[in-house]
Amino acid sequence: MTRSQPNSRISAHPFAIGLFSFNVAGGLTQTKHEIWNASWANNVTVARLAEAAGIDFLLPLGRWRGPRDYPVETHAEGGSFETLTWASGLLALTERIAVFGTLHVGYVNPMFAAKQIVTAHHIGRGRFGLNVVSGTIPADYAMFGIPFGDHDARYDYTEEWVAVAKRIWTERVPFDHAGRYFTLTSVLAKPKPYGGQLPMLISAGHSKRGREFAVRNTDALFTSISNLDDIAEEVRVARAARSDGAYVPVYASGHLICRATRKEADEWYHHLVYDLGDATGVDAIVADRTANRDVPYKSLQALRERIISGNGTFAVRGSYDDVAQTLKFLYDAGVNGIALALVDYIGDFPALRDEVLPRLERLGLRLPA
Repeated sequence: MTRSQPNSRISAHPFAIGLFSFNVAGGLTQTKHEIWNASWANNVTVARLAEAAGIDFLLPLGRWRGPRDYPVETHAEGGSFETLTWASGLLALTERIAVFGTLHVGYVNPMFAAKQIVTAHHIGRGRFGLNVVSGTIPADYAMFGIPFGDHDARYDYTEEWVAVAKRIWTERVPFDHAGRYFTLTSVLAKPKPYGGQLPMLISAGHSKRGREFAVRNTDALFTSISNLDDIAEEVRVARAARSDGAYVPVYASGHLICRATRKEADEWYHHLVYDLGDATGVDAIVADRTANRDVPYKSLQALRERIISGNGTFAVRGSYDDVAQTLKFLYDAGVNGIALALVDYIGDFPALRDEVLPRLERLGLRLPA
């Protein structure tokens, strides 16, 4: 990776840090009893703590109902705030931090959404960004009365949706659009985006098609990590999908399990997974994710642990030094930053602020506070 390249519009730091999914009951954990209370008051507290600490961005998880009717003990797929109004509220209460909304574009006409997005963009004076989602959960589509459809066809739809939205934000005279999915007549919308710059677009693509869509149509790719040893090659392949050679920032998602020592972190992780974890609900999720696949028992158990502790995202786990070194490894592999979920976003935040961030600064991944 060429380190002279800018770290996109998210951050001036060499390695960006964001908070992920605190708009959702339980955050990313799948536990028998709710650990993270995602009340609006708590969301505001987290946003203000993050801004004061120099965290770069806030990224919500887009949830409507959830993948299926899991047992009631499971909270992480439960209640959540709608993310465009959530982002607008936090932007009005902060001054510097970037705040994203997460939008399943299949549920909203681009004309209506483009106006919502510009409104949030003005509230935040340019700090609002949009996480563009093509849709992953059939049960959510059913609630909207929309066919789920083919995986690649959903990305075709999203590509046209984004193209229309960009025209709405930039065209100065009425225009017509006749495409595969939309037929729009005499389209014009004001105001235009704040400061004459389009809202930042990101997309969390994990499949080959999803990553290709992100690097070709948005400002940054957010992707999952399956194996640390493979991440450098995955980043290289993802960026290569951009045919014009333009640099595309790539970010990871993960959850933080962090204590002063590795032993303490391992003990807390074991307690979270095996004492607090909702085994019944997680078994149902694992069954969904591994349907029609022969998965070895060891891999199934690892998947269960990752789902309980962080909904399947990568576990950034260990002592403060371990965590800093893991993030340094990602940086060296070409990753521009990470969106981290915490188990308890308020209770766990001091460890991130007071221990991890200073270590990243000493490693050259963060600018001086």
